[in-house]
Amino acid sequence: MSPDPHKRARETRRFERQFDAIERTMPALQRPLKAIRARGWWILRVPIALIFIIGGFLAILPVFGFWMLPIGLLLLAVDITALRGPLVNLIVRARRRIELWRMRN
Repeated sequence: MSPDPHKRARETRRFERQFDAIERTMPALQRPLKAIRARGWWILRVPIALIFIIGGFLAILPVFGFWMLPIGLLLLAVDITALRGPLVNLIVRARRRIELWRMRN
């Protein structure tokens, strides 16, 4: 059974909107995020993503931490479309929770 092309396109647009939202929230990251998402950068993006994911599991060490896992997954989702849907759902939930937390404080 092949995946629905409309669903994939919708997930890709939603994925891009989340990147845009991150860029608006943190303008200093706008240039690096656009550069790393450029076509042809997969040869750097995939190994860097895997390093971040492995580093996320080494959270007991001082330099590494759990923060590396979502960044690695986000970078990997740029090239692996099957990760986009679930990852975007997690990003949206996290952004909503952060916004609610900020409103309470």
